[in-house]
Amino acid sequence: MPAVNEGEVDPALRGQDQPLQSESAPDVNNEKISQPASDNQPIPQNGERPRPDDTNERQDRPIARRSTLKEKFKEQKKKVKAIAKPPGGFDSTPIPDAPPGFTVKFIFHKAENLPVADISTRTSDPYISATITTSLPKRHKEDPDLVFRTRTIRKSLEPQWEQEWIVANVPASGFKLKCRLYDEDWPDHDDRLGHVSIQVYHVGEEWPGFQAPNNEFEVKKRSGSKRAYILKACESAFVKDKSMTPKLFVSVIVLGKSDPPHGQMYTVGPSYYFKHFSPMIGRMIGAKVSNDDDDGLSRHDADGTAPTAHGNGKQPEKAQKYDFQANEFQLAGPVPPKMYHRYVEFRPIIGLLFRGRGLRGKILNKALHHQHRRIYNFDKHTLWGTFDACTKDATTQFLKMAHYGEGGQIFTYIITLDGMMRWTATGKEIGLDLLSKHTLHSDAAVYIACSGEFFIRRLRRPESTNDGEVEEEHAPGKLPPGQPKDYQLVIDNDSGTYRPDKSVLPDLHNLLERNLPGLNIVTLACDDPEDQKLKKEQTKLKKEGRIIMVMNRSPSHASFSSSDISDLDEMERAGEAGRKSKKEKAYAFLEDPRRIIPQADEVVGGPSGSAAATHAT
Repeated sequence: MPAVNEGEVDPALRGQDQPLQSESAPDVNNEKISQPASDNQPIPQNGERPRPDDTNERQDRPIARRSTLKEKFKEQKKKVKAIAKPPGGFDSTPIPDAPPGFTVKFIFHKAENLPVADISTRTSDPYISATITTSLPKRHKEDPDLVFRTRTIRKSLEPQWEQEWIVANVPASGFKLKCRLYDEDWPDHDDRLGHVSIQVYHVGEEWPGFQAPNNEFEVKKRSGSKRAYILKACESAFVKDKSMTPKLFVSVIVLGKSDPPHGQMYTVGPSYYFKHFSPMIGRMIGAKVSNDDDDGLSRHDADGTAPTAHGNGKQPEKAQKYDFQANEFQLAGPVPPKMYHRYVEFRPIIGLLFRGRGLRGKILNKALHHQHRRIYNFDKHTLWGTFDACTKDATTQFLKMAHYGEGGQIFTYIITLDGMMRWTATGKEIGLDLLSKHTLHSDAAVYIACSGEFFIRRLRRPESTNDGEVEEEHAPGKLPPGQPKDYQLVIDNDSGTYRPDKSVLPDLHNLLERNLPGLNIVTLACDDPEDQKLKKEQTKLKKEGRIIMVMNRSPSHASFSSSDISDLDEMERAGEAGRKSKKEKAYAFLEDPRRIIPQADEVVGGPSGSAAATHAT
């Protein structure tokens, strides 16, 4: 046995003492000691390894946190911003191949025995909204179905429309036509009066269709207004042989095979237009119109002569009212297949808005549809008419609805996949802070044909060149010419919502040139310096006010009552004094009681105003 020096511990005793020391330590320390130390961690000179729960190490090691919903949203937002070209814009998806289809004409004749929806008048204001669906494949599932709306028949329980709707490329496998009957009830929601579903499983040139006397269909009441049919049931209980079921008369006729492209259904005709008026929006944005019914030419008398000037050389002012006009103009199809654009998803919320997903998306989507209905509202003042497609009559009607370009006005437009062109006047005063104007016009449609801005200029010599020279302003005593060749339509693709590609501008030019013959049409890209220059000139004309913008509107179409109009006129004559609130007027009276009396004399006017002024004195 080897000798042990003094001061040294026997190895055998060292092995026996080790478990005693470990047993005396707490259990927690045992666990920490038993953990292997990192190889990269340096060992101090004293031989002691650093404890894992040391203060310095706890400061160096980051605290693990779970990602919150807000952080995920921010990360997604950064990813979208990092994308140089967000998804959307021009879509090159081709039209699916399909065998030749057929052109079908639908005739909405009349309805009988409709329920009473307006209790005050014991009548209804019925119209039909027809939707056609087929087995024809779409480019995308978000592509809208074809929809047709009849005009509204006022105060009638047996309306007669006699309106046609011609649709091309209906497949041989048939179609389903759903006709929904409504009672127009602006500004409330329209009441449902029932619906009729016409299902056809085969279409061909030999198919007889539905014609009198086999064109009578019973209206299903299950989707109708409960209030309307309760009144109908009460009437049937007291009137002998009174039926509860309304009837709708619709004819369906096959006209023959359609022209290509066969995979695209579209509206052939007839061409129609709607003019929607919103006096309240007109007052909000300060848009004034004339009461004259002279094709929108309010600066001249009905006989075409200029109004007589006063002694001071100024023209007498004509009565104007506040109003705002939105237009719908059906173009004859088909829309070129290349004109196909999707909304640009430059923010995550945009996708939720258009598709109506999530709580925020559903709220914004509903708000957009509501705003669209307010702008394109159907009420008793809405004007409706038809015109011959692709003729001079169509061009003249378009110029009338665009006011012949007077006032240097710029319009915002969209064209749907079915060729419906919608537009209103644009500008900072009409813009919305949170919602796009093009989204408003499209009713939050995922896919459209094209969008942008346009304006109309009067040409001095339209036959000289394609661009022509533009007459800067109308002569004071001369009416604008009524010939389409005297005007130029400048249209572009300036739309941040859909960002139409400039490669489709030739197709847009061909579509408009076919539908608006005789009109000089110029298509420019939004990034073209010439387009920006012309827009600045239009804006300058509008600011200078050299040409008064007018609308084709008669006094009978005004939506304000006579008392409302007189109140608005008094406010206009009163100026800033009439715009003061009651609190502001009270403060002004306390400061100087004498100052309120002249203001009252300015505000009041007419027979009733004279009495009020006498009482004040």
